[in-house]
Amino acid sequence: MTQTQSHPVVVPGSPSGAGATTGGSTASDPGRWVPSSPSDAAPRRPLLRRLTGRGTGAVGSLRHRIELAMLLVGVGVLYLWNLAASGWANAFYSAAAQAGSQNWEAFFFGSSDAANAITVDKPPASLWVMDLSVRIFGLSSWSVLVPEALMGVGTAWILYLAVRLAARPATGSDRAAHGSGLVAAAALALTPVAALMFRFNNPDALLVLLMTAAGYATIRSIQNGRARWIVIAGVLLGFGFLTKQLQVFLVVPGFAAAYLWAAPHRMVPRLLHLLGALGAMVVSAGWWIVAVMLTPASARPFIGGSQTNSILELTFGYNGFGRLSGDEVGSVGGGNGWGQPGLLRLFSSTFGGQIAWLLPASLLLGAALLWVGRRAPRTDAVRASVVAWGGWVLVTGLTFSLMHGIIHEYYSVALAPGIAALAGLGGGILWHRRRYPVEASALAAGVAAAGIMGVVLLNRASGFVPWLAWAVALAALVAAAAITAGGFGARLPKPAGPTTAAVALVAALAGPFAFTLDTVSTAHSGAIVTAGPSSGFGGRGGFGGQRNGQGFLGFSQNGAQGTAPGFGQGGTGTQSSTGTQSGTGTQGSTGTQSGTGTPFANGAGGAGGQPGGFGGRGGAGGLLGAPTPSSALVAALQTNASKYTWAAAVVGSNNAAGYQLASQLPVMAIGGFNGTDPAPTLAQFQQLVNEGKIHYFIAASLMQGGTGSNDAQLIGQWVQANFQAQTIGNTTVYALGS
Repeated sequence: MTQTQSHPVVVPGSPSGAGATTGGSTASDPGRWVPSSPSDAAPRRPLLRRLTGRGTGAVGSLRHRIELAMLLVGVGVLYLWNLAASGWANAFYSAAAQAGSQNWEAFFFGSSDAANAITVDKPPASLWVMDLSVRIFGLSSWSVLVPEALMGVGTAWILYLAVRLAARPATGSDRAAHGSGLVAAAALALTPVAALMFRFNNPDALLVLLMTAAGYATIRSIQNGRARWIVIAGVLLGFGFLTKQLQVFLVVPGFAAAYLWAAPHRMVPRLLHLLGALGAMVVSAGWWIVAVMLTPASARPFIGGSQTNSILELTFGYNGFGRLSGDEVGSVGGGNGWGQPGLLRLFSSTFGGQIAWLLPASLLLGAALLWVGRRAPRTDAVRASVVAWGGWVLVTGLTFSLMHGIIHEYYSVALAPGIAALAGLGGGILWHRRRYPVEASALAAGVAAAGIMGVVLLNRASGFVPWLAWAVALAALVAAAAITAGGFGARLPKPAGPTTAAVALVAALAGPFAFTLDTVSTAHSGAIVTAGPSSGFGGRGGFGGQRNGQGFLGFSQNGAQGTAPGFGQGGTGTQSSTGTQSGTGTQGSTGTQSGTGTPFANGAGGAGGQPGGFGGRGGAGGLLGAPTPSSALVAALQTNASKYTWAAAVVGSNNAAGYQLASQLPVMAIGGFNGTDPAPTLAQFQQLVNEGKIHYFIAASLMQGGTGSNDAQLIGQWVQANFQAQTIGNTTVYALGS
């Protein structure tokens, strides 16, 4: 039997605490809303109409579609503008995309080179997208990076849909729901680390898209009662696993708790539906894992990042529990080498400017929604959304804060959709109900929290648009005061509503918007990059990161200050702002890093260094940045290339990536990313040389790993002892084949 419920609508001019509402709210209980049940949903319409809002019959639906289109176009322009300036961005993944575009085996396994010596240290789902783009459009910076930018647009759109879906029954207003969705999408797009990673070719862009889509599917399943949507969420999370492995599971507790609590079914069906979603996740992730495990090791590339050529070791070790404990065999760091864990890590000088702008405000607004809707039915879509998105933020945030293993600032992009969803949903619903004192107070507190966080983070970026922090502080004060006054019965002029909303958005988004503009106006390359003007580990000119250009309004800070001791093959030398190393000397000397270059990226400062050596004083070597070889060396690699399986071999994946992208020929990455994988062993390398499969060995430096295989060192020593060194274009090479 179908029960008819109307949507709650707050009368804007109602007195404080006694507004007239419908759908379950009364003058004595203004804090309650009653969402419509699945049976009360509007008649089903074609999917495209449901996603865009067409055919709802709502006044202003055309206007809403236009506003949404304008927002998404703006996001696209923001993420595509100046995109090619980053070149290959993370050359490690660009080289793998080049390899996958040339060889289907490399495509399937995610190999670093088209001859399939070793894979990257992640599953290949994100590479598949880039591989296909390169196959269709040819190898270029655009063909590698444009798919990431489009993923950013898609993520903003899906987040809009998810937030609008939950806000509609709670407000009874298409306009309010639409506004909530727009705020969420804008907050996501203007998060600095999101602008960074949706313009970069790391796996994080696809991971965030898939997790956001799974969040939408979960909320949709809760609201309409159809189990297929929660199963779709499981499929999406499974492909998220094939993007970045166990990290995708951090959103599962929030999604599962939301469905288990709020789905409109009895407990047993709810549990069965979740089991179905789990099964879908296992199947959509497991098929590739099983295929890798069933393929003989001799018939596939070595699994990069593992010590035993095992995808399970990579999953649960290096990319799994090792990230939590810091026990990562083969890593060049860990523990305090990646920063001090703690509850406030996300607010630190390195992480804060990436993600923390709306973090306190979003948690506050989410908590306010739980309180305001505390008497709503179990199936309330708003509560379910807060549990889903809030669980996402809390579990992921605590994990990132407390983990002891490898962590980079850009990982925090995984928090952006959850924070933005809570900000949009809470801000939109509480704004719609701002005539009530509790809602007004909570909303004002959220605006104030966003403003305070903005002032703190802007002041950390010394010299960056100095007046902006004052503007944010003033906007937050004015907006919070106006919202509070309205909630406690003050009669404000009619234009005060839109003006207050605009000022509140300025208080919340002006700071991240400025950091985002700075991010998109500068180039980023290397393995570790950060957004905005803040300098830190991997920031401007930092440990493996590279940023070129003046930045937003010319106020960007210079590169990381001071010197970084390190080992460069060319001995004592000074690395310039363009990333070139000069000077000659003996191996193990101390180098000096300055400006915005990639420290010791090419290890080719002069002749005389030990090939494949580590040693020295812990510099970055070729670990985090790819070299740009001379035209003479590229020509040498391309000469008689058809006679060889690999045009060259070099220690470290980033070293190999630079030569491979320049020559578009397979280059073997000895030892994988860190140079610490036993791939190949010395005996295997010697056999390949005897079979005439490798043309050159290129001397390079690489940071010493504390654990893992030392085969790369042994190979370098063997080459130096048995082959004659020569210099081609200021790079030391050894001809292994005639």
